[in-house]
Amino acid sequence: MTLIWIIFIGIALAGWAVQGMLQSKFKKYARIPLRNGMTGKEVAEKMLHENGIYDVQVISVRGQLTDHYNPLNKTINLSESVYGSYSVAAAAVAAHETGHALQHAQGYAPLKMRSALVPVISSTSKWVMWVLLLGIIMIETFPMLIWFGIGMFALTTLFSFITLPVEKNATNRALRWLSSAGITDVSNHHQAEDALRWAGYTYVVAALSSLATLLYYIMIAMSGNRR
Repeated sequence: MTLIWIIFIGIALAGWAVQGMLQSKFKKYARIPLRNGMTGKEVAEKMLHENGIYDVQVISVRGQLTDHYNPLNKTINLSESVYGSYSVAAAAVAAHETGHALQHAQGYAPLKMRSALVPVISSTSKWVMWVLLLGIIMIETFPMLIWFGIGMFALTTLFSFITLPVEKNATNRALRWLSSAGITDVSNHHQAEDALRWAGYTYVVAALSSLATLLYYIMIAMSGNRR
């Protein structure tokens, strides 16, 4: 068990460091304006239209780093600091979220898999911790309960790992388009790439954290079976 706690602490520290760097990078690149003066909203709309997509709406939402694409109502939701900003950071985020819209329109397989898991994760997330807790309490009298909870949690871990190629692909689409469309150039393309790279690291940390937690519960179940 000592090893798993060392892993937990390591992942927690990595997550803290990545979040700190992400905040710092976006704050820094949010002060670098695009030469063409396009806002995040305009960047997203231009990328959509140049890829033949006209049925996706770009809207503003509250919060910081709350940007996301909603495939259910086909909306690109940009935070206020991205929607109306004409910075390199805003362009990078807007293009990344538009990359998800392109994935949806083109039937990108990992996105379809992730979307299929969303309703399952939503329904199990409310109960998984209770099932695991009861499973630990009843591990000697009803050992199958904790394994059932582990199965539920494994879906969350699977979701986290499917998210990785989805996010990486959206970033690659965004960076290619930003460069080819002339939104970024040699003077600021590296900053856009750097911002999205650090955003991607948050998903890596989340996936590793979920995997470590899953292994922790498996170890508890296996130690209970040996009693």
